[in-house]
Amino acid sequence: MIPTGSKAGGWTEAFLEMMAAERGASRNTLTAYGADLADIAGFLAARGLDLEGAQPADVEAYFTGLGGRGLSPATAARRRAAVRQFYRFVLGEGWRPDDPSRRVAAPRQGRPLPKVLSLEEVERLIAAANVGGEAAGARLIAMVELAYAAGLRVSELTSLTLAAVAGNPAYLIVRGKGGKERLTPLGERARTAVTTYLTHRRAFLPKGDSESPWLFPSRGRAGRLTPRRFGQLLAETALAAGIDPERVSPHVLRHAFATHLLEGGADLRVVQTLLGHADIATTQIYTHVAQDRLAEVVRTRHPLARRGGRWQD
Repeated sequence: MIPTGSKAGGWTEAFLEMMAAERGASRNTLTAYGADLADIAGFLAARGLDLEGAQPADVEAYFTGLGGRGLSPATAARRRAAVRQFYRFVLGEGWRPDDPSRRVAAPRQGRPLPKVLSLEEVERLIAAANVGGEAAGARLIAMVELAYAAGLRVSELTSLTLAAVAGNPAYLIVRGKGGKERLTPLGERARTAVTTYLTHRRAFLPKGDSESPWLFPSRGRAGRLTPRRFGQLLAETALAAGIDPERVSPHVLRHAFATHLLEGGADLRVVQTLLGHADIATTQIYTHVAQDRLAEVVRTRHPLARRGGRWQD
C-alpha cells in the first residue's frame, strides 16, 4: 500500500479522484488501478525509491519482471496502462518534469476469445433457472432472460430500476459505462419473464421498504441483488442444467447475446450499438464465431465468388 501521507500517496489519491470524476471510472476500475500502483510502489521500495523518484530504467525493469510472475497478458497490460496514465497525469499537473513510463513499449498480446454458450445451452440454462421456489425461480428466469436478450453487463442488470420496466416496455433505457445511456429492445420472452417476476417482487423487498426503486431488490445490505450473488445463482443453475459452471457467468450471457446475433446475420455496427461498445474493435472479437456464416455469405453473394458455377479458393 502507498502511504497516503507521502507525496506519492497524495499523487495517487489525486489521480484516482481524477479518474472517477473526469473519466467516469467504475469502482472496480479504481480499485484495480490503486492495486496496480501499490504493486509498482512495492517494487520501487525494494530499490530504495518511490513513485516520485522512479526513473525510466526502474519502470522498464518493473514491467520486464511482470512476465516472470505468471500474470495474464491482460493483467500485465492493465498494470502498464495504470502506470502510464498515472505518470501522464503527474506530468500534466507539473509535479514531475518528465514521464518515466514514456519509453516503455506496450506489450503485444493476443486478445482472449470469449467463452460461448450454444443456443441449446442457453435454453437449458433458462429451463433450469426455475428452482428455489416459485418467487426465486421467477426472479432468476427474468434476470437470465434480460441478460441474454439485451446483452446487459451484470452491473447494468443489477442496477435496473422498477421504473425501467414500467408499462411492459418494448425498449429498456440502460445506463452503461461512464454513465452513457443506450436504448435496448426487449423481446417478447424477456418481457413476459419480467411481467411474471413482478407478481413475486414483493417477496424480495427489504423489511419495511415497500418503496424500493430497484427492479431486483434484496434484503441484503445493498438493498438490491448484487452481481456476486447473481453469479453464484448462475453457477448453481449451470450445474442443474448439466453445464460446466466454469463456462457460465453473467458476462458469458452477454457474449452469447452478441455471438448469436452475429450468427443470425446481424450487422457488426448494430451489435456494437446494442452492447454499448465505444470502439468497434471491441465488438470484432465476436466475429470469430461467425466465420463459417461469413464465408457462406461471400460464397453465395459476392459477384466474383463463383466462376463457372464453382467456388474458387
